[in-house]
Amino acid sequence: MSNLSPSPGGTPMAATPLTRAVLEIDEYASSLGWDKPARLFALVDTAQLRKSEPRLARQLGQDQDDAGKSQLTPIEQDEVPKGTPLDKFLGTIAWPPSIAGCALTVERLMLPPSAEASVPEGLSDKQLAKWVAAHPDRQEVRLTVGVLRDGSRESAVRLREKDSSTEVLTGASLVPGLAEALAATFLD
Repeated sequence: MSNLSPSPGGTPMAATPLTRAVLEIDEYASSLGWDKPARLFALVDTAQLRKSEPRLARQLGQDQDDAGKSQLTPIEQDEVPKGTPLDKFLGTIAWPPSIAGCALTVERLMLPPSAEASVPEGLSDKQLAKWVAAHPDRQEVRLTVGVLRDGSRESAVRLREKDSSTEVLTGASLVPGLAEALAATFLD
């Protein structure tokens, strides 16, 4: 478990609790640097955490009813197993009812939409990954995606070349495939 403290500048007050939680996780991942493995977080209702787990809330710095604190508390889970494809790993997860949502941060290589037309046909996943890694227009990105049980979604995308909190792009539909995979962890 990690205590994810908000950045000194904080997250936007107008943002939803999920947006604030995703940006808080993005800032935390940023503080660890690049070239890190994927990280999975449970998102718990902060008020419920204070009530049901006061000691844990205290340990995470969420023990005071403070209007400036997030309404969702991210709690880092055990490491994502190395060598296990992310989709297979996510398929093994089931959350207890006390978990309001979850989030994942992962680094990937992305290409601009203009590069889609030049993707060679018939490549295996391994060949495609190698082709993308060698492409001159590739961008290293950190994706942080969060979902709630009610279907809410939020994403934050940080480019390695513009590694600044003010350059993080957010939106509910930026990483739809990963959001869908995370939402599936809440299906019965």
